[in-house]
Amino acid sequence: MTALERAIDRPAPAPQFAERSSLHGLERRTVGLTDVIAQSVAAVAPSAAATTVILLVSGIAGDLTLLSVVMAALISLLVARSINEFARRMVGTGSVYTYVAQSLGPIPSMAAGAAILVAYVFVSVFALLGAAHYSLMLLQRVWPDIDGAGATTLVLLVEGVILAIILVRGIRLSTRLALIAEVLSVVVIVVLLVVLVVTIGPVDLGAIVPAGGISPTTLLAGTVLALTAFVGFESATTLGVEARSPLRSIPRAIVWTVIVTGALYLLAAYAQIAGFRALDLGLGSSDSPMNTLATRHGLDGWGIAMDAGIVASFLACAIASTTACTRVLFTLGRDRVAPAFFGRTHARLRTPIGAVVVAVPVVTLIPVAVVACGFGAWPAMQTVIVVSAAGYIVAYALVCLAVPVFLHRIGELTWRAGAVAIASVVLLSLSLAAYLAVETATGNPGIAVTAVVVVLAAAAVALRARRFRRAPRKIGVYDEPTAAQVLGGVAREAGDD
Repeated sequence: MTALERAIDRPAPAPQFAERSSLHGLERRTVGLTDVIAQSVAAVAPSAAATTVILLVSGIAGDLTLLSVVMAALISLLVARSINEFARRMVGTGSVYTYVAQSLGPIPSMAAGAAILVAYVFVSVFALLGAAHYSLMLLQRVWPDIDGAGATTLVLLVEGVILAIILVRGIRLSTRLALIAEVLSVVVIVVLLVVLVVTIGPVDLGAIVPAGGISPTTLLAGTVLALTAFVGFESATTLGVEARSPLRSIPRAIVWTVIVTGALYLLAAYAQIAGFRALDLGLGSSDSPMNTLATRHGLDGWGIAMDAGIVASFLACAIASTTACTRVLFTLGRDRVAPAFFGRTHARLRTPIGAVVVAVPVVTLIPVAVVACGFGAWPAMQTVIVVSAAGYIVAYALVCLAVPVFLHRIGELTWRAGAVAIASVVLLSLSLAAYLAVETATGNPGIAVTAVVVVLAAAAVALRARRFRRAPRKIGVYDEPTAAQVLGGVAREAGDD
């Protein structure tokens, strides 16, 4: 018998490994690459973003809309590369909260956790409002009298029920439904965009190159708003425990989501800008520019299909973003940063049921309350997107700041990784400052809402920080090999992961 055979037959004891993972209870290693990609793509909601966020960007950036999209795509790629420094090395469910905890310590990690939770919650609210807005547009084609807060509230409640059922049933159902919805809607949008570009005629350089000068403040503000079309690509990291080969599949999903959606947004931005220039109209003259273009070019039937696709895309975004939110809450519960109830899982379905029963009512009742206060779905969307954007940018900046510290700690820091991370922090910080300044000048009520949310989040972090000062301990739990998975470990017991 060789030494290797003896080691396998009689391995040395490995008592340093726990009998079960700190993240036990979730359905482990059951989600494939397709599902991981579906999570990131659905959270980004490319179809919905291509038709709504571009319109919002044009309201700030004007002639710099296309350039703002290009800048946002480049920044997103830099951030994606920085996040992948962690995603290639560790597996968890806490997204940027877990990553920041490995390098910057408890208080920055709790700040990152608060920021990403705010981002996920408010982008889910944005998506539910968007789905309700476009659902009513569809219904009004056959039922012109349907409108108002009552109808919007009813649609929102139905969406909340759908969201709850899907999240409770399990990750594979949610990712696959989201993927089907996104694929169908993207196909419809791409076909319509290509037809519009061909119909518009020769390439309109005026839609690509701004006629006037470039205002750095306007460009940076437009870039942040364009970034909201990309945010969510990192949500695949919340499936680390449930994904197969997570150290390979998650980094791939993150990068390719940014690349593919970036290409779609550039096509959508050009088609809408050039289309409205051909009509001698401003892009902001319509609250549904794609429908306007489809109608003007005799493609009204495609407009109906597009609206249905946008509804599906918004619902997929709400599902994916709330899924990511529940995984972060689950991690906070396991870390005892949040109540332990958040860390509970369903015994049979293996879903984070504690987090689900908290997150779904919150993301459903916020838009219902907003509509009940007399706000329309579209104005409310313009408000909540500010809060979501601020949450994402802060979370991304913190995780990028953590990269050099983390890589230095494990002895793998390179000048290129450090430069990418620091450049990301600088660009994100400048863009966010410019964006908030512009939105403040325009009087967007989202600024006031953001201020309130920041104060509440800061208070929550401060309260938890006091507890950690009294009883310091390590947080940022992530998945590690268990004793049953290594030679010399103990035999797996029933119910262990």
